[in-house]
Amino acid sequence: MKIAPFSKTYEGRTVLDFPGFSLQSGSIYAVIGANGSGKSTFAKILSGIVPSDQKVPPLTQQSIGYLPQKSYAFRMRTAANIQLNGKNPQRAKNLMDALQLTPLSQKRGDRLSGGETARMALARLMMRRYDLVILDEPTAAMDMESTILAERLILEYVRQQGCTLIIVTHSLQQARRIADFAMYFHQGRLLEFGQKDAILYHPSQKETQSFLDFYGV
Repeated sequence: MKIAPFSKTYEGRTVLDFPGFSLQSGSIYAVIGANGSGKSTFAKILSGIVPSDQKVPPLTQQSIGYLPQKSYAFRMRTAANIQLNGKNPQRAKNLMDALQLTPLSQKRGDRLSGGETARMALARLMMRRYDLVILDEPTAAMDMESTILAERLILEYVRQQGCTLIIVTHSLQQARRIADFAMYFHQGRLLEFGQKDAILYHPSQKETQSFLDFYGV
């Protein structure tokens, strides 16, 4: 899966300049970096939510599933919310069981807590198979127990579907737990990319090392 180079400029300022490269199927890529480094802009452009300066999608002929930072719930039961992305009651049940949402299946989705809504949104996305799944801080609103459940589901989904998954995360621990590769963004540029352990433990760039020293691994 090849991503074409792209950039994004706001009011004359380039906030993202991505060189493009190829992604491996069945792999998980963790996107890390400080606030304002271009991570979410990268996710939005790659998903097609926001256009790049080139006005051409960086990916073609690929099905893409995207989960934004802010999870959305509709005014219907949790189970119905999840099946908006696929009418498969058994699949929905399996996902709710995996994320401990079954007791909330009949509760209105717009009355769930932030963490519950995040779990519901993740389940809704995973009702379908995609070539590429992009998750932007999917566990930020979850407690640690729910985060572990979500990570297990993410790993299982990638293994079963054989898709590629990109996860934008502020948690270096999360990147360490589930990613195969890491992508470090700095001031709108992909400064470093490689195997997870190489980036998180032996980075080649001083900016990456400074980021890791500040946030810890």
